[in-house]
Amino acid sequence: MKILINALSGIGDALMFTPALKLLRKTYPEAQIDALVMYGGVKDIYERNENINSVFHFNFMKEGAVKSLFYLLKFTGKYDLTINVYPSNRKEYNIFNLILAAKKRAAVKYKRMDKENFGFLNNIRIKENDDLHNVIHNIKLIEKISGKVFTEIPDLEFPLNGEDIKASANFFIQNKISENELVIGFHAGCSTLKNHINRRWEPEKFIELGKRLIQNYDAKIILFGGPEEKDLKDQIFSGINSEKAKIANTKNLAESAAIMKRCNLFITNDSSLLHVASSQKLNVVAIIGPTNQNYIHPWNTNYKIASIDLECAPCFFYSPKPLICYRNDKQFKCIKDLSLDLVYEKVEEFLNEKFIK
Repeated sequence: MKILINALSGIGDALMFTPALKLLRKTYPEAQIDALVMYGGVKDIYERNENINSVFHFNFMKEGAVKSLFYLLKFTGKYDLTINVYPSNRKEYNIFNLILAAKKRAAVKYKRMDKENFGFLNNIRIKENDDLHNVIHNIKLIEKISGKVFTEIPDLEFPLNGEDIKASANFFIQNKISENELVIGFHAGCSTLKNHINRRWEPEKFIELGKRLIQNYDAKIILFGGPEEKDLKDQIFSGINSEKAKIANTKNLAESAAIMKRCNLFITNDSSLLHVASSQKLNVVAIIGPTNQNYIHPWNTNYKIASIDLECAPCFFYSPKPLICYRNDKQFKCIKDLSLDLVYEKVEEFLNEKFIK
């Protein structure tokens, strides 16, 4: 049996498929399981996953429609089963699945804009449920494919290799951070596609949070984020203005994950690094505004959610529509009114439980 995983929608989504991937491999131990990915970070994750035979990396957005079509045609008819990871509610992904021409094409049936996005092109489907985590949606899809019911739910998987661990060790040596110091990671970024930049807690609040944690707990603060978030990291680093703040400049996502693994606590927006932190079993404070928390809360790790209870929340569900706020009084109130004190309170709950004697 030959299976192709279409993990095109992003790093966090790809990570949240890894428990289902492990169960898929357990169910079909002799199958060839390959993955088609669009982001370099997903390539980093899946190339390290023992449940995948081959990873094919192609930037469909950058290369355009014609080159993308010719690339896909190389795989047409070569797989018995193709699976669109959840979430991937775009017509392009469903058309891709059709072009691949597998007899079995699996994908979730979305509650919103499924017909408009050609979800009917897939022939193995489960219904989306707003009460379920993304991990569970993916596992239920594997259950539908295999006819089995799984009672044991695996963790997210992002294995690290020797080079990753060595790079992490060098980072802490160079920055003179010892094993017994309190280390807190920050990720102040998130995707900017489809107006998702409005999921970000303000950098000024991260700056004040960092200053407070340094003053009150003598913490070392490490700032994480991709190359596209350099200006954001530099802004927060300059704002904190302390030798106890450091920037993690890494060559790939795996090196970032290895440095993150040393953090006693990780504070993050609703972003891919939230799920990387979960994969490394970190203590996580997740700052969440408009997104449905049921979908994306940290998986199988210790976590606390910093959020405010608005009558309009959650308002972000999976569809190709850009993130839009319909409030008249204050746009994106759910994240802009999320106070420094509220986040600090969640952080202190962890610090008092885990690190302060």
